[in-house]
Amino acid sequence: MIPRNAVSPDSLAREIAAALDETGFRRLAPAETDTLLGPEAVDGWQTFADSWNDLGLDRFMADGGRYRRRRFAAFSASPAGVVRKPHQPHYQSRDYNGLNGGVQRWFEPVLDTVAEHAVTQELLRVGLALFHPLTADPPRAWHVELHQFRIEAGDGEAGLPTPEGAHRDGVDWVVVMLVDRRNVASGVTDIFANDGVRLGAFTLEQPRDTVVLDDHRVMHGVTAIHPLQPGAPALRDVLVATFRRE
Repeated sequence: MIPRNAVSPDSLAREIAAALDETGFRRLAPAETDTLLGPEAVDGWQTFADSWNDLGLDRFMADGGRYRRRRFAAFSASPAGVVRKPHQPHYQSRDYNGLNGGVQRWFEPVLDTVAEHAVTQELLRVGLALFHPLTADPPRAWHVELHQFRIEAGDGEAGLPTPEGAHRDGVDWVVVMLVDRRNVASGVTDIFANDGVRLGAFTLEQPRDTVVLDDHRVMHGVTAIHPLQPGAPALRDVLVATFRRE
């Protein structure tokens, strides 16, 4: 039973779809994300979030940085269901990633326990339910890439969530969900129109703070993070899911 005054998942999905159609992005508060994910996923959150403590170092940073850890997986998503694909490299052209694009980047795979976790499965289901109807002539199946990111910073060393700057990912739709944020100053998410006009700026602060994006219509970037309290490490954990035509 839905509590009195609570927004139903279907009603919330319609609100998000309307915002995506109007502005190209929509920020979701944690309570809204929870409504879409459902109680089973939310109840299992801690085991999901703990998996960010087991990410490999990103060794493809052209700036020489060692501030990013990650895992990667690819899926096929359609109204018939979500199926994980064999492990494969992540590739972006330099048109979309002038820093690290142009090469096949092999990252450690997302663990099966994470890929099959209720949070992951529900997030992909929600993304499909939102994006499929908004897409003119949608594909029979979407190529979905899932990224676990941890950005680290220390005294005198910033962490760069988007070292390539404001950018598009070269896909159709993007979901960014905050998993954890510890001892972090800054890390502001900026949303821009393709002509450079700023459309929004906000900070994902609490677990399950989320933003969904139309990658054709908006660019996004996140400012550098620094330790809020000197002498202790800072970290920012996010899950990114991108949807593009097969």
